[in-house]
Amino acid sequence: MTARITRRSAAGLIAAALSGGYLAARPRAARAADAPITLLNVSYDATRELYEAIDAAFTAQWLSQYRQKISVLQSHGGSGQQASAIVNGLQADVATLGSAFDVMQLYTQAHLIPENWAARLPYNSSPYTSTIVFLVRRGNPKNVRDWADLVRPGVQVVTPNPKTSGAARWAYLAAWAWASRRSGSTEATTKSFMKTLYQHVPVLDAGARGATDTFVERGIGDVLLSWENEALLAAQKLGRGMFSIVVPALSILAEPPVTVVDKVVDQRGTRRFAEAYLQFLYTPQGQQIIAENFYRPRSPAAAQQYAAQFPAVAQMVSVEQAFGGWARAQAVHFADGGTFDQIYGQ
Repeated sequence: MTARITRRSAAGLIAAALSGGYLAARPRAARAADAPITLLNVSYDATRELYEAIDAAFTAQWLSQYRQKISVLQSHGGSGQQASAIVNGLQADVATLGSAFDVMQLYTQAHLIPENWAARLPYNSSPYTSTIVFLVRRGNPKNVRDWADLVRPGVQVVTPNPKTSGAARWAYLAAWAWASRRSGSTEATTKSFMKTLYQHVPVLDAGARGATDTFVERGIGDVLLSWENEALLAAQKLGRGMFSIVVPALSILAEPPVTVVDKVVDQRGTRRFAEAYLQFLYTPQGQQIIAENFYRPRSPAAAQQYAAQFPAVAQMVSVEQAFGGWARAQAVHFADGGTFDQIYGQ
């Protein structure tokens, strides 16, 4: 069973502290009569539909095997905002955020998780990948084909705020990587391109879903810098035939990570349930649900099965390759006084 809650209401959750067993180890028979378990998944903006499907499948499987109910509550918002909410006391059993930097804050700012959190699950605790693409209106009336087209006169770009949104940081870094690789580029020319780009952005929403709503529902802008999964969702389900996806020549390999929030699950007695929940993401069923919701699965079998729905990207860079890792990227570009403040505040 899944429910959505606001950050405010989630902060006040009080659930029974119960111990439990992972899927591979059957709990004591007496646990069948225990009160239901409640988990809180604090996630970023674009994962609402994904985790609704994951939660339904995981809780049904647990109930079938152990005759015990688990309810998963969802909290969504800009990834940076969500990380701050957890640091400030939101009782998340698991954090499924938009970037490794946001998860790192749970360690560096509050020591809610261990420093080696990324090593606890496969693929540095990222059960899927994504990238940044362009969503344009039917017929692509402004003929947007690549990053250079975003700064042409008359083109309006919609993207969230890199200060609060993981998607926005991925989009910013993808644009920077492209600009810095142009022939004859320097740091000055790259910053000039980025400044011009953000002059074409009429509004900075707090998160990816807000930016999608601005573009799709409010009709603002000519191109949305979007998570690939958001663009596919909008093109195939939210407005079939109304939008098209443009894949830039260069984009970025996005690896949104997940973690158990150790201090919370140990206080609440939900560690084994929370660990089982995250490990479910790596199962064949979990990977299929991930692919069905337009995220690129890690499983080779699922990746092959759903390969046709994901557009090819000619060049994909990583944060480690292009920016020296998330700690350096954050310090240089998104910290107070960093390059984003320099180009957006001038």
